[in-house]
Amino acid sequence: MYSIGDLSRRTGVKIPTIRYYEQRGLIAAPERSEGNQRRYERRQLERLAFIRHARELGLSIEDIRDLLTLSEHPERPCGEADRIASEHLASVRERIAWLKKLEQELERIVACHGNHTIGDCYVIRALADHSLCESEH
Repeated sequence: MYSIGDLSRRTGVKIPTIRYYEQRGLIAAPERSEGNQRRYERRQLERLAFIRHARELGLSIEDIRDLLTLSEHPERPCGEADRIASEHLASVRERIAWLKKLEQELERIVACHGNHTIGDCYVIRALADHSLCESEH
């Protein structure tokens, strides 16, 4: 059995976040000791590690909930888990493409290298007038 502090240290998940996951139903409410302290089992530690890793990969709470539900049925095909991961990958790729556009636009905006006064600063003008941007971002 693990205390909430033990669980936090072993997984790297902060105590308030563990409580939040309990409230959201991602982790079952733990047993309580006679002193009313939370007591977690190994299964809950492993589940929390799963959740943390999924969050690090950027998966939503709902996707994690679905994956946890799927993980409770090891005999089922993994097509649904693959679909969830594939959709998330597509979303990550879209964000990367957007960030690349953003990077290009910022590189273009700062190309004047600050050799002007603020009144003539292209950064200030471009931020004030979106039509000066070359692409939508």
